[in-house]
Amino acid sequence: MASTSNVDDFDSRYLIVHPENGGMVDLLRYLLLGDISSGVKFLEAEAEAVPVLVVEEAADHRWVIAVSIIARKIIGFLAKPMEYTGFVVDFTLNLLSQNGNIFGLLYSLLHGKVVIPRRGTETFLSTIGQLDGRIDLYKGQYLTEQLRYSDVGQSGIEMELVNRILMDLCIMASKLAYENAEVVRNVVVDHWKMHFVDFYNCWNDFEKEMSTQVFILTDKPKDATLILISFRGTEPFDADDWCTDFDYSWYEIPKLGKVHMGFLEALGLGNRADTVTFQNHLLGKEAKFRDRSSDSEELPSTGNDCIPPGKMELTAYYAVKNKLKSLLEEHKKAKFVVTGHSLGGALAILFPTVLVLHDEMEIMHSLLGVYTFGQPRIGNERIGRFMKAHLESPVQKYFRVVYCNDMVPRLPYDDKTFSYKHFGVCLFYNSCYIEQFAFFLVMIFFFFSIACIFKKVDEEPNKNFFGLRYLIPVYLNALWELIRSLTMGYTHGPQYKEGWFSIFARILGLAFPGISAHCPTDYVNSVRLGKERTIQMSSF
Repeated sequence: MASTSNVDDFDSRYLIVHPENGGMVDLLRYLLLGDISSGVKFLEAEAEAVPVLVVEEAADHRWVIAVSIIARKIIGFLAKPMEYTGFVVDFTLNLLSQNGNIFGLLYSLLHGKVVIPRRGTETFLSTIGQLDGRIDLYKGQYLTEQLRYSDVGQSGIEMELVNRILMDLCIMASKLAYENAEVVRNVVVDHWKMHFVDFYNCWNDFEKEMSTQVFILTDKPKDATLILISFRGTEPFDADDWCTDFDYSWYEIPKLGKVHMGFLEALGLGNRADTVTFQNHLLGKEAKFRDRSSDSEELPSTGNDCIPPGKMELTAYYAVKNKLKSLLEEHKKAKFVVTGHSLGGALAILFPTVLVLHDEMEIMHSLLGVYTFGQPRIGNERIGRFMKAHLESPVQKYFRVVYCNDMVPRLPYDDKTFSYKHFGVCLFYNSCYIEQFAFFLVMIFFFFSIACIFKKVDEEPNKNFFGLRYLIPVYLNALWELIRSLTMGYTHGPQYKEGWFSIFARILGLAFPGISAHCPTDYVNSVRLGKERTIQMSSF
């Protein structure tokens, strides 16, 4: 592995937002009166740039930074109630589902046969799993055969079918990543008839706990053609996950650009308490050392003392990279796919980005694609330019699926002066699960004909979510989604029928539409129902 620069010569630039460093008076003075000195209290930058960078950021991005601080303060205040609520909700939902819902539970109580849910077992589902109980793949039995006989460069209905079947596997794997290891193993082996490789619960330096979860599967145990890596996303009741999504802090990497600091920490690539660790992992001695080390051996400290002893070898980037290398050596013809929903989507695209930064071209040559769903922005526009050659040649490999009014893909905020930008192909689906295109009408008078040109959108509409002109449509759309949830089973078949808990989430969406639209249910529906329309259009 080659590092792109020497650590000692590396000029680090970063900005960290500390909501805890100022009070409400400071926040109000900064937000309402534009008092930059009050805003600076919340910010930290490298020593050489203080106070220039801090003052510039506080002045140029006042509203964005203020919104980030407010959101993280509110979420931090609600952290314990959210945790306790999540515990009660998970237990109650599993108690009901494992006893045949409310009437079955009453019957079991009367007969003394109540089944008590046990966390960590193959029957204990997460909140996401309770929202959408679908586990079977759409045409999953044809996936391996289609991938084996499909040419990367071919076009038309057959390749479109392959892409859509692969997208379905990816969204289902992204949804499955929210579950515990036993549930994942059971679904992969017994339902998908694939080979379960491993499940990792890795150290997250932002959250200070083992909370970055990822699992790996192959289509078969021997001579596999497909390796899939799925990162877990934002858990509904995890305050730290939501704080990561709303965090404005960034770290700038030469030749790459500014990267979301919380996502780097989730992959185990540094710690904001000691920013030198970022350069050690990304460009220096840590990356070199870890590349020569086994993923199973105990690793000594290399300047990353903020990570507790014994957790170093369990950081997501190194654990997944080392396992992927061994799998590619074992399965010579295999290609790999990386996927994730929400926060998991951010980690899914950041993983190959760091592989390129570490000059892991041999691994990148085996990349089949990156599919993310409801993914937040990971960095500035320079990252897109940096990765363009690796994700668009010879064919497009990075697809970012966005459903309607989902708030998370609009985070962190993006405006004319703000640094966070999306890249890759945006597959945007409206609330009718129809993929949106930019539409151009071209009249060719010489031939007396009209040509209709469809082009994929580069960015989702309402890219920052917060805006007065979108306020009424967003709430009207949430009402439509509630009505639609009551009829899906009749209009599209029993596999699309939503249960009472999903409908309850739609009701909550009347108050928080951007959050309810983030549920994987709408992404599964978008891929499956949108798929049918796309294939029909391609058949003409």
